[in-house]
Amino acid sequence: MKTINDFNFRDKKALVRVDFNVPQDDQLNVTDNTRIVAVKPTVEKILKDGGSVILMTHLGRPKGEVKDEFSLKHIVGEVSSVLGQEVKFVDECIGEKAEKAAAELKPGEILLLENVRFHNEEEKGDEAFAEQLSKLGDAYVNDAFGTAHRAHASTAVIAKFFPSTKFFGLLMDKELQAIDKVLKSGERPVTAILGGSKVSTKITIIENILPAIDNLIIGGGMAFTFIKALGGKIGNSLVEEDKLPLALEILGKAKEHKVKVYLPSDAIIAESFSNDVERKEADIYAIPEGWMGLDAGHKSRDQFNDVLLNSRTILWNGPIGVFEMSHFAGGTVALGDSIAEATRLGAFSLVGGGDSVAFVKQFGYADKVSYVSTGGGAMLESLEGLELPGVAAINN
Repeated sequence: MKTINDFNFRDKKALVRVDFNVPQDDQLNVTDNTRIVAVKPTVEKILKDGGSVILMTHLGRPKGEVKDEFSLKHIVGEVSSVLGQEVKFVDECIGEKAEKAAAELKPGEILLLENVRFHNEEEKGDEAFAEQLSKLGDAYVNDAFGTAHRAHASTAVIAKFFPSTKFFGLLMDKELQAIDKVLKSGERPVTAILGGSKVSTKITIIENILPAIDNLIIGGGMAFTFIKALGGKIGNSLVEEDKLPLALEILGKAKEHKVKVYLPSDAIIAESFSNDVERKEADIYAIPEGWMGLDAGHKSRDQFNDVLLNSRTILWNGPIGVFEMSHFAGGTVALGDSIAEATRLGAFSLVGGGDSVAFVKQFGYADKVSYVSTGGGAMLESLEGLELPGVAAINN
């Protein structure tokens, strides 16, 4: 893998694709700067070499139209604050104005281009648009793992205009190494935890990771499809009726690969999908009619804890209960505690996927695991075994 560590950027303008698609409040202030902080090492390396940095990114879904709410002028202050120096801004990303701003950039300076998605050509992967962007820099760096699964002009197509000066940024390198650790080079035993609501969204991930793992913990709403397929009574719990045969097929494949599958043995149940209702604990195979499982029970938590404390590599994708409701967050909190303890004891733990990442940030586990992925869709596609366009463009 060619990373920026393989190149000296002295007197070079580095065109760096980042993912600054950050959440904002009603006044368009950045409410979570994690993605900006994540690219700081890449920017600092280029500037330390004596180069300059031209940042390009998208924000939101303007769908090819110039819309003030999606302008990057609103985040320049936050980017400057995080990177520790004034960041210049130009309200175009191609054309005369952008080219002039790039040409005037001196070593040690940073320029932020306007939203690339103000142009329809970006999402279409238009070659002419990519070529116009390429005129702004001497080297291309992709440090936007969150968009690496998109074959867009600025994430994949542009790389062809930099045949010998295209590189992965340090964030991309860390993301790809973390996934490689789970799928190929991780110390065993390897345990994957898959949660969330639907089996259907995780089928290809399960099939792809089975040869690489030793244990598979299945939790959350998707567990009930497996429990029902095995003959359990699940009351009104979430279930994908049409996926019952598939659930049995997955269990069969796991057996073939000698992967131990751990399903919850008990559940915290309620009569409706609400935080303030009566709750009780029940055997997950014997949930009464009219009741639904909304969290993993205490026996399940203890069992998962035993598995995790005996693991050396851990992948976590998806909560095992409705953690957004305080009375049904206990199972996921217990899981977070187990993963944090395993990590403290020397295991490598990777957390990825929207809900898991939201959980670790909200509940303070981000610093207690080895790595929190910045790319939801990109990470999931990597785990499915797909080559990401943004990665292929640098490697090929």
